[in-house]
Amino acid sequence: MSTGLPATFRDPALPDRVEIYEVGPRDGLQNEKAVVPVAVKAEFLDRLADAGLRTLEATSFVHPRWVPQLADAADLLAVLDRRAGLDYPVLTPNERGLDRAIEAGCDHVAVFASATETFAKRNLNRTLDEQFAMFEPTVTRAVREGLRVRAYVSMVFGDPWEGAVDPDQAAAVGARLMEMGCDQLSLGDTIGVATPAHVGAVLDACVARGVGVDRLAVHFHDTYGQALSNTLAALRHGVTTVDASAGGLGGCPYAGSATGNLATEDLVWMLDGLGIAHGVDLRALVGTSVWMAGHLGRPSPSRVVTALAPED
Repeated sequence: MSTGLPATFRDPALPDRVEIYEVGPRDGLQNEKAVVPVAVKAEFLDRLADAGLRTLEATSFVHPRWVPQLADAADLLAVLDRRAGLDYPVLTPNERGLDRAIEAGCDHVAVFASATETFAKRNLNRTLDEQFAMFEPTVTRAVREGLRVRAYVSMVFGDPWEGAVDPDQAAAVGARLMEMGCDQLSLGDTIGVATPAHVGAVLDACVARGVGVDRLAVHFHDTYGQALSNTLAALRHGVTTVDASAGGLGGCPYAGSATGNLATEDLVWMLDGLGIAHGVDLRALVGTSVWMAGHLGRPSPSRVVTALAPED
């Protein structure tokens, strides 16, 4: 077991601070075969907050038939101690999901789109173009109600059926969502095939479409071990919001080749070494992921959790 923390060497070309958008409670747990009890989910969110995370994607108001692991969204939010100053966004795929989110007192929601035709049909039962007609009423109403709206785009870098995705195609999808009124765009490497120069090309394409880098976030999966290098490439392009999942939990129930998300602990270790502020207590976060791994019955795939976890 390692007992140290990384030496810090500040790179002035990188941001001073990064906002970690914690997706483990939603994107992580939605891929579990077994349903995690509401009490465990609520404690997970509390422990993540105790570790210093300030943006915690709590759950998803999708139809239970799509993601049965999150069918308890309303029950979770009813018992969750939503702390002042913390952000608890939820996923709302349509107007019914938005209704439920508003009923639960949510003030930050997200929609999820596809950068490719095939995934749009498989995941949303819409064509690439038809998906926007589904999102527009949800986004428009959410903005009118005073909610913040995040837009996720999946398969930005590659699609298991179509292969590599043209950066301009991905950027065009994202730009249309932002034009509807979304305030942040998260670019998802759903199957983990991105590499650093590809990341730069997509970010440049988004900026060329009028989406400022300050409104962009990145969401990497670690299928080929590229999530951290891709994150560093995004930081060098000025991105300051990075999605990550405690313990590396997650995947995508509609894309079999998608493995876990970038582990929050691995991200924090890198940010610490770069001298980039983030506000997270790494030891407390590792303890939380070890605790959750015990509930899930398997070890965390995070390298940092493995290195820093207490020995039995």
